[in-house]
Amino acid sequence: MRKVTTLFLKIAVVIIGLPVLALCIFLVPHMANFAAELYPNIAPMKYLVFIVMYGAAVPFYFALYQAINLLRYIDKNTAFSELSVKALKNIKCCAITISGLYVLGLPLFRFIAMKVDPPIGLLGLIIIFASLVIAVFAAILQRLLQEAINIKSENDLTV
Repeated sequence: MRKVTTLFLKIAVVIIGLPVLALCIFLVPHMANFAAELYPNIAPMKYLVFIVMYGAAVPFYFALYQAINLLRYIDKNTAFSELSVKALKNIKCCAITISGLYVLGLPLFRFIAMKVDPPIGLLGLIIIFASLVIAVFAAILQRLLQEAINIKSENDLTV
């Protein structure tokens, strides 16, 4: 049962990564060109959009890789190990990095949203909030797992 569940979660992680990959390939270049057309007097506008979007995609995919590693540890019955704690720490750091990049890019999104009819500024806030929620959740799981490992090691020493 556990192998089926972790297989399902691994497939879900891959499926989560596919739309972001499609956005990076198809949507981000159009967004960057659109921003450059909106503000032709600001030369690096196109590259700022690339930096924020592609810069956030790198830690996103690293976090997905860490999630798959965590599921592998569960499959191997090594979920209560320092490797799992390290994977959760990496996921937390990736989520904080994504949130930080979007916080830095928020003025850029606001600048673009001023000239766009449906405001897109709220999208940046949603990504920031979701990343922070993931970071807090990973931090809580990391702490709980570390405490469980400590209790397990104490019990192993007393027996």
